[in-house]
Amino acid sequence: MTGTARGSVETSTEAELDPQPTFESLDPRTGEVVGRHPVHDAGEVGEVVAAARKAQQWWSDLGFSGRKQRLDAWRKLLLRRLDELAGVICAETGKPLDDARLELVLVVDHLHWAAANAEKVLRRRKVPSGFLMANQAATVEYLPFGVIGVIGPWNYPAFTPMGSIAYALAAGNTVVFKPSELTPGVGEWLAKSLAEVVPEQPVLSVVTGFGPTGAALCESGVDKVAFTGSTETGKRVMATCARTLTPVLVECGGKDALIVDADADLSAAADAAVWGAMSNAGQTCIGVERVYVVDAVADRFFDLVTERAAKLRPGGEPNANFGPITMPSQVDVIRDHVDGALERGARALVGGGHSVRPPFVEPVVLTDVPPDAAAATEETFGPTIVVERVRSADEGVERANDSRYGLGGTVFSRARGTELARRLRSGMVAVNSVIAFAAVPALPFGGVGDSGFGRIHGEDGLREFTRAQAVTRLKYRIPLNPMTFGRSNRTVRRLVRLLRLFRGR
Repeated sequence: MTGTARGSVETSTEAELDPQPTFESLDPRTGEVVGRHPVHDAGEVGEVVAAARKAQQWWSDLGFSGRKQRLDAWRKLLLRRLDELAGVICAETGKPLDDARLELVLVVDHLHWAAANAEKVLRRRKVPSGFLMANQAATVEYLPFGVIGVIGPWNYPAFTPMGSIAYALAAGNTVVFKPSELTPGVGEWLAKSLAEVVPEQPVLSVVTGFGPTGAALCESGVDKVAFTGSTETGKRVMATCARTLTPVLVECGGKDALIVDADADLSAAADAAVWGAMSNAGQTCIGVERVYVVDAVADRFFDLVTERAAKLRPGGEPNANFGPITMPSQVDVIRDHVDGALERGARALVGGGHSVRPPFVEPVVLTDVPPDAAAATEETFGPTIVVERVRSADEGVERANDSRYGLGGTVFSRARGTELARRLRSGMVAVNSVIAFAAVPALPFGGVGDSGFGRIHGEDGLREFTRAQAVTRLKYRIPLNPMTFGRSNRTVRRLVRLLRLFRGR
């Protein structure tokens, strides 16, 4: 359910001696086999979920402080062995080592925040009882669902799923994680490392395989599923979960826009546009795919973007600016978007159709793209960017919002940044920077429309993995009790008079 694999299920004589089917994880830069992993079927997934359910009560009973102690120990282990995990990420995604390290910096910071803030956000607290129920003590607390199924992507194989895993664990759930078939080693590394500091119970388990394994996780009886991936796959996850009324959190793709106002810092805006579009080879759900720049400064901005993008080089060597396209089938999507736009009259300021050289794609900057072209409307997920002139920043907002997606956005404006940001139909916006919201653990992360629903990160992310429980407790009895068949015929009339007196002003 998370994409197309680079390899296939092992069917050799060696595999026949072992009844457990396996598949290979490959380095997209070289095609080298970097690992072999089991293909878990529905029965095996069910067994893992059952074990996680038994572990959940123990994990929940540790309380906030007990869980924090263990999650803090995991955080310190991740920091000590950061380069080890970064190496696994590099091998399975092909991204440069420093990009993998940056991903793990964010992982560690979010893990710290979730563990440190879970009690404050989720513990039982008093709430006002109101006028009619003044004799009741009212409380609300947020209790863990139980077992959370997490289906993760390959582009940020540690940071993105940890946005669900860390927050779900901090809230008292156990987790069964199905990583992408392109990056199973990252998922297994995370689970094994947590088991080193929490050896008592399997609070984080991993199942590996292809779409049927993900479907089996959805059907396994988990209490909630958190999915990150394409919109179409997200719809299939929802349909599967609907059969058992299993709640879902869905974080899908985007076609994020950057708006450049006439008073913007053009150098900073150009840097942000190129980084947002090209980093991680453009394989970022909140990456910049469209730019709308006010006509008065468009020529200068185009020059700055062209200059910066033309210097970038993909490759597998350590000094490359970005790595390969991790999922081979995405190369065809990128090629179709670029070629389709050029065939309909778009101009390439940098690169063009010749820039697609699998498994690498060189930077492509397009302009004059027809508004209904796939390059302007569909998620390209490659190191490409569409830059267009608009008469005003207000027109830029209108064009940015003319999309079925609504994940992130960016605004560069000295005078109107916050105003323009509030008008964007998106879950997150960065003003005068790019993608900054993802690095702030206290901020919720998620989209609207075809970008999905639900939130990870921050207080909203902690509550996403809990069920609210409201409790009232009688403090003292009152003579005007309307909730009994023994009430007098004047009780409700008196309540109405009192309500008019105190609530009718």
